[in-house]
Order: sequence, then C-alpha cells, then structure tokens
Amino acid sequence: MDATPPAAPRPPVPAAGPPTVRPPAPAHASRLRRIAVPAGVMAAVVGAFGYVGAVDPNEPGHYPVCPLLRLTGLYCPGCGGLRSAHAFAHGDIATALGSNAPAVAGYVLFAVLWVVWISRAARGRPMSIAAKPVVWWGVGTVLIVFSVVRNLPFGAALAP
Repeated sequence: MDATPPAAPRPPVPAAGPPTVRPPAPAHASRLRRIAVPAGVMAAVVGAFGYVGAVDPNEPGHYPVCPLLRLTGLYCPGCGGLRSAHAFAHGDIATALGSNAPAVAGYVLFAVLWVVWISRAARGRPMSIAAKPVVWWGVGTVLIVFSVVRNLPFGAALAP
C-alpha cells in the first residue's frame, strides 16, 4: 500500500499592510477635473462650428450631399443644417432659421443644456436628463411633420 504523507498546511498569507491614503486633491484641481468633459465637448462644438463657418456649405464640393435628397429628391429634417450652422456662425440668424429652423432650436437648446451641465459639474453635481417618452415622441412628431411640410408645395418656404 502506497501511503502519501498529508500535505503540509500552508502558512498564512501576510496582510498587504495598511491601505495607502492619498491626500485630498486641491479644490481647484478637482474642479478642473470635473469640468474637463463639458469643456472638451464645447471645444469640439466650437471647432466644428469654426470649420463650417470657414468652409461655406453653399459652395458645392465641400460636403457630401444628403443621401435621402440624392436618392429621392426629398428633404430630410437635417437638410440645410450645415447652411444653417454656417449662417449661425456668421451671426445671420434669419438665414439660419430659413435654412433649417429646428437646427437653430437645437443649437440654442444645446447652449442652454451646456451651461447647466458646466455649472453643475463645477459644483460637483451630476448632470442627468430624464425626459419622459412623451417628450421624445413629441420631438419625433415635430421633425416628421416638419419634413413632410417642407416637401409639399405650400411648405416651400421651409425648404433649404
């Protein structure tokens, strides 16, 4: 009979030592860290508006054509958005509204939400947008109606 000796008990694993505690970061560093994301988003938006403001979408060849417009001849809710952004970047609000009014409303809504976001981030409060489904259905309905009307003869004023 082959008897194997019992395995020796393992020695206890020593504790890793006391946990290291970092000293609290200075308040200004923490605040800068909190506003980094909203500031980065705004930098990207300003860069995009700067590019669209510098490169005129009214001149052909700079931007791709809307696929829906190219395939069907119908304006989608975004058609005229670049021309609207170009006019908005140059301060021509009337032309921006004429090119795409919902886009201008989106620019204003973004600006308001960004101000709320940065102010909440600076104070260390989280930003959350909890819109009920009825709000999203309403926005979708407005955009669909806008798209249909701008493609009808009596809605030609809404076409870009």
